Amino acid sequence: MKPCSLLALMLISAATALHAAPLQWGDIRDGSLYLQAEAGDTLHLRWSPAWQSDANQEQLYLLRPDGQLLQQLEIRADQPYGQREVQLPAAQGDYRLQVPGYSFRNFKVSHDSATRAQFEPAKVHFSADVPSGVELYFRVAAGEQAVLAGKYYGGVSVLQATRLSDHQLLRLKLVEHPQYGQFDQIPLPVAQQDEVWRLSLGGSGKVAFWLDGTANLFAQDLRQLHPLQWTPGRVELSLKPQMRGPSPHLGIALPYAQPPQSTFELLRALGPRAANFYSFVDVIQQEPQRELGFRRLYRETFKIDRDITLLAGTGRRAVLAADSQSFAGLDAWLADSVRLGNQGLHYLAFADEPNLNYPSYAVFASYFGRMLEHVKANPEARAAGVRIAMPVSSRLLDGPFRIGAGQRRGIDWARQLLVAHGADIDAMAWHEWMVRDLLATRRYRASVRAAADLVGLDDLGRPHKALLLSQTNISSGPDLSPYQQDTHYAALWWMSVVANASQDGLLDMLNWFQAADEPEYPKGMLAQHDAQRFSLKPVAVAQQFIQRHWLGQVQALDNPAFEVDALALRDGPRHSLLGVTKTPRAQTIDLDGAEQICQAGPSLELLGADGHSRSAAVQCSNGRAQLQVPGETLFALTWKTL
Repeated sequence: MKPCSLLALMLISAATALHAAPLQWGDIRDGSLYLQAEAGDTLHLRWSPAWQSDANQEQLYLLRPDGQLLQQLEIRADQPYGQREVQLPAAQGDYRLQVPGYSFRNFKVSHDSATRAQFEPAKVHFSADVPSGVELYFRVAAGEQAVLAGKYYGGVSVLQATRLSDHQLLRLKLVEHPQYGQFDQIPLPVAQQDEVWRLSLGGSGKVAFWLDGTANLFAQDLRQLHPLQWTPGRVELSLKPQMRGPSPHLGIALPYAQPPQSTFELLRALGPRAANFYSFVDVIQQEPQRELGFRRLYRETFKIDRDITLLAGTGRRAVLAADSQSFAGLDAWLADSVRLGNQGLHYLAFADEPNLNYPSYAVFASYFGRMLEHVKANPEARAAGVRIAMPVSSRLLDGPFRIGAGQRRGIDWARQLLVAHGADIDAMAWHEWMVRDLLATRRYRASVRAAADLVGLDDLGRPHKALLLSQTNISSGPDLSPYQQDTHYAALWWMSVVANASQDGLLDMLNWFQAADEPEYPKGMLAQHDAQRFSLKPVAVAQQFIQRHWLGQVQALDNPAFEVDALALRDGPRHSLLGVTKTPRAQTIDLDGAEQICQAGPSLELLGADGHSRSAAVQCSNGRAQLQVPGETLFALTWKTL
């Protein structure tokens, strides 16, 4: 048997033994383990390397039944193996242990079998690595149309479900699909009473399985199945008078072409103030001024006053050489920038994710130096607003998804480039991928702070170099879950990322990647139905909601909550408190420190899963505002000081 045992049942019945043996769960890579401990228990956690663990730090989160953080487990990149013990005090309700995907380690968790445990796997993404012979149980309530689904990852190839009441058996074969977001599924028969099913996993290795239409919860012992208790939470936010700094320019990655006229109103609804472009050096060399039209359109029609351009080859070919073609393409792009005039800032990056794509740092550094000297020889470029950004890495604090990632961390390459060319570098830029879990988005705040620490702060507390998070998305490349990209989940995720990345007023640009779906990359804010028809996806509705309440300065805010993210903004007398409740738990949110808020007639707007915003009441007493916010909801509290 493989040592990486997922969900391996190790029970000794209480009828035959004085004490039950512990239950063990492993190897978990992505999912939630809910634990109901009526008596005190100790969680035993062990981990071992899965892939690239030496290039990636990790965090696990243990939440109390009320949703507050009990413990955050930090695992450094130099800890491929390890173990911890965590105490679970007796409590009413369900603790939640979160293993956020994408995880680079195999996690095993054991606890007393008296603690009732249920596992909620990720959907589409694989959740675990299993031995053969694993069996689990799940419950389908009366009248529910449940669907069993799974995806093949080269490991488990069959899901077999047996209804315990009559032994009816359903078999789902998992096969390879051409696109990551495709999977296999089978409906379960609807019953007039609750039914318990046994799930048998056929095969071993990576596994993805989940339930739609019913609770996505699995137990090792059918007696442990129970509905989760989302006890209402309470959050006390405290607004401080200090201004942290300017709010970032929020934007999107825009296409290498003139957008269809049919998208204009949708783009206006999104209200981007920043953009990410590509410039293909082989194309612009052959067609000078090709990009001038759409760059001018975005600048003048859509009022985008910050952009970053990544040099590449046709098809986003990432590795360029400092040769005649690259120099010619660079000259053409600089000439376009000069023709546009001094309108806003045009950040230029010489390569796309060099730490992922280039053979080595030395090769990229040589290329970067030669391209930089070429730009410096054109004094008109800087006068036109051209600025140099580097290194535009794939991820910042952790390594990119390739062999040798430990030597390719974005922050390490940025540090070396600053030493060599610091006086000529205007901005530090990076792309952040694969922080897929809503509870893990606080890592965005950590990455922005780390970037600010690297470039240093001036006497006003501003970074010496502009910080540009120029591309981000829930997942990288085509490895996308439609449950995330195409649903309200993306709206929650984007609001959470915006709140965390903007929290300290250090970031200058934050871009969602990309504007519209592409056939192989359906990760846009806009869904494309044909060449001319587009529509807003849930993340676009969230962006529209954010943009309506976006103000120029970030105000200091104390927020002790874990399941609620919030961001305070201000423009003179105008105030906004933007936030999101990230779990199904309803929240009572108290805001303290908002001067005269009760006299200012505050307004509260909510955005839920139906995609329609609505007004809600604000309760005021003793100078404090109180908000009742449902679970999994965006909220915006706005007011004007008198």
